[in-house]
Amino acid sequence: MTVLATLIVLGVLIFVHELGHFAAARSVGIRVERFSIGLGPRVFGFQRGETEYVISAIPLGGYVKMGGMDDEMMEAIEGGAKVGGGDPPPGPRPGDYDSKPVWARAWVISAGVIMNMLFALLTYTVVAGVWGSPETETTRIGLVELSSLPSGAEGLAGIPLGAELVRIGDREVAHWGEVRNALLDLPAGPTRIDHVDPAGSVEIRLPQGEEARVELVRSIDFWVLPVISSVEPGSPAANAGIEPGDQVIAIDGEAVETWSELVRAIQARPDQPTELRILREGGPLTRTVTPAEGQGQDPSTGEMRPVGLIGVGGQFPGVVYTRIPIGSAVSAGWNETVFFSGVILGFLRDLVTGQISPRSLGSIVTIGEFSGQAAAEGMPVFLRFMAFFSINLAILNLLPIPVLDGGHLVFLSIEAIRGRPVSVQQRIRWSQVGFVVLIGIMVLALGNDFLRLFGL
Repeated sequence: MTVLATLIVLGVLIFVHELGHFAAARSVGIRVERFSIGLGPRVFGFQRGETEYVISAIPLGGYVKMGGMDDEMMEAIEGGAKVGGGDPPPGPRPGDYDSKPVWARAWVISAGVIMNMLFALLTYTVVAGVWGSPETETTRIGLVELSSLPSGAEGLAGIPLGAELVRIGDREVAHWGEVRNALLDLPAGPTRIDHVDPAGSVEIRLPQGEEARVELVRSIDFWVLPVISSVEPGSPAANAGIEPGDQVIAIDGEAVETWSELVRAIQARPDQPTELRILREGGPLTRTVTPAEGQGQDPSTGEMRPVGLIGVGGQFPGVVYTRIPIGSAVSAGWNETVFFSGVILGFLRDLVTGQISPRSLGSIVTIGEFSGQAAAEGMPVFLRFMAFFSINLAILNLLPIPVLDGGHLVFLSIEAIRGRPVSVQQRIRWSQVGFVVLIGIMVLALGNDFLRLFGL
């Protein structure tokens, strides 16, 4: 299952990316000599018209070889011998990549990234339209932030943590999305909330105005036990000896009952040594961790502020899908594409600034692991993973590293500014440097995966 899922993810997303380059090249009259899924030596292929379509040996990428793009780096990518010496190549011919204006070449280079983003948007939209919007499958309340509750809603603090909400006003609620929607949509005024385990009810006054309703929803959260499900390699938690399966029961001597309490306590202690009391296989242990300083959202204001981060994930409830109109599905697809683009960009920012360890990088082993897990969860989860990975592929391809799309766009930007192209020799040299950098990143990521496999 894992191998098949990985091949599907890589094959589909590489095909989508290269199809973007291919279609854009043809749209501006650039000759395409080879369309390859995979890198290195040719394994299988056929010729149709002027283009050879091939499957290559290394399933870690692909390429579209356009007319005139026969420099040393392309030869290395194809797995052939490098070109050296001899006469300089003739000037570009009609149909060659270099014969086209800067805007046309920029369109061709950008098209792969655009296709990956469109694939993500379409996939998120299809999942939302066919299966529905994913919602957390619980109504147990795990957090009430009294300081940010709108006036009249203070009664929410009277609901015991862990109680299961069953009715809000005239609406029965079966998952957290229905809790959120009831608090956002019901008419303003007195509203009764019923709960069980323990049984009881409270009455609140729902406020007028969208802003106050959003503030109300932000002030509560669902119940999640403070159990660690994952630990990022090289993170403060990993360095402190915290392991998946550990349940945090106290932080600096203060009892912790929910994941929300754990997160807030850690966020409040950036760069401060913090004592965690944990349960591991039923026995108590103490670990000291120093949260790294990062950026997080203030739950009261929604603004970004410095917070403590230790690099762990929680064991969250399952997901249930609720049907939504097609118009809402498009909106949901757009919102998820924008949201996860921000998540990936934030990860890269924190990686560059040192707030996330390079040990967090993963290679094809990690991709395979997540692909297999997503496939085991069912089609909607697998498709959503493919959409997320497509965004990841698009953004990484925009990095300004020669041999990546972002590096080619840098060359084109230089040409547009100074009015003449970067010489072929300079492009080859910089591409060789970029190739070495890319190989170094891949080796680092693969090394991280092997260290994870051996528990190091």
